[in-house]
Amino acid sequence: MEYLERRVSMVEERLEAVIEAVDPPELSDEVAHVALAGGKRVRPAVTILACEACGGDPDDAVDFAVAIELVHNASLVIDDIIDRSDVRRGTASAWAEYGYGPAIIASDGLLGEAFALLSRDDHATQIVAESMVELGEGEATELVARPTDEGEYMVLARRKTGALFRAAAELGAVAADADPFTIEAFGEYAERVGVAFQIRDDVLDATADADDLGKPTGQDAEMDRPSLVQVTGLSAAEANQRAHDQSEQALDALAASNVDDSEPLGYLQDLAEFVVVRER
Repeated sequence: MEYLERRVSMVEERLEAVIEAVDPPELSDEVAHVALAGGKRVRPAVTILACEACGGDPDDAVDFAVAIELVHNASLVIDDIIDRSDVRRGTASAWAEYGYGPAIIASDGLLGEAFALLSRDDHATQIVAESMVELGEGEATELVARPTDEGEYMVLARRKTGALFRAAAELGAVAADADPFTIEAFGEYAERVGVAFQIRDDVLDATADADDLGKPTGQDAEMDRPSLVQVTGLSAAEANQRAHDQSEQALDALAASNVDDSEPLGYLQDLAEFVVVRER
């Protein structure tokens, strides 16, 4: 775990430096409240690990990793406003702490800092921009074109969660100057991990204890929000099996990349297996 902790620490240190430089100080405080409130840092870890698995230097991927984390956090600010969730990661959500206006400005600030970090590489910028289009389509689908069956739900999960995971892995591969086939394979891997992550999130929302999870539970049912359980009527066990299926396909995509076995590749494989059994 020391290996992985060092990589996450690289991201954390750069993230703190970026936020400290935000002006004015009030915006820096609001952005810090969102981005430094903890979090699993799964997406930036994927970026760093993908870069190393493709033979790159992790230092070359740190800015991209921070950028994808900033985009993710910006989306969470908006999610909490839409859901009226007043807790995020065990602390007050941005809108609950500062009000709606400052929270939206903080979300804009997070996105601005993200694209400043990406601007040195056109391909990286394109990857994240396309993932944000998918994310926006997913949010719109959730609100106005609700899925009615499992197939439609899977499209929603791919857009809502899989797209940013895909971007995270592709950014790492781009930082390592990987070939297009390898970039696509890593993207496919991460998208499947993201979908598995979202399905597991749905199950936890329906079954977990709020204190253990660090955020309110039962939100999907309360907000009448489409989750796999709600859309299909699957049991928690059946939904978990769907997550496991996605995990297996993620591992198949990673194997198809034909990169050499390595410690970072092993961590990516472990992640695909962990997301379907996590408890928070």
